[in-house]
Amino acid sequence: MPMLDAYIPEGALSSDAEETLLARLTDLLLQHEGADPANPAARSNAWVFVHRPVVYAGGLPAAEPRYRFVCQVPEGQYNDERRQAVTAAMTQAVADAEAGSRPDPSSRVWVFTHEVPDGTWGALGRVVRLPDIYEHVAGPGTRVLAQQRLAARRRREADALIEMAGADPRPEPSPHLPGRSGNAR
Repeated sequence: MPMLDAYIPEGALSSDAEETLLARLTDLLLQHEGADPANPAARSNAWVFVHRPVVYAGGLPAAEPRYRFVCQVPEGQYNDERRQAVTAAMTQAVADAEAGSRPDPSSRVWVFTHEVPDGTWGALGRVVRLPDIYEHVAGPGTRVLAQQRLAARRRREADALIEMAGADPRPEPSPHLPGRSGNAR
């Protein structure tokens, strides 16, 4: 259930090139979220909002178009590898859409990859969680996979925080509370 805010200045691309770019960005967004772009249920929930900014660079109107893509996916769908891959692929998609009509767009394309925390995505008049999305897209029986994915992510994040604090991330459980001897009442 990815969402993309695509900031594309008016006239940056021909209408055909822009339409092709937006379809490709939808495929990339789904693919790098971990969904099959050919899955009709996944595809119907991949929305792109096109914004028409007037862009200034260094306080002056930008000489060349600047593109900004804000990807939003449910928590648990991105990792560093996926973020890097979607950023590179979207940048290349813009280069292909411009078809050499302008200088290399690498410094003119910014991609922001955000995960929406589980429990804060709303649709259908209610809060929709990652297990709900998995079940809608991939069918019954996938809720557990989504729950496991979130639990594993949160475990890795907790372990990293504990390690940064200088503590052992997996200490052996103590048989009793510190400072007490014998059985607790």
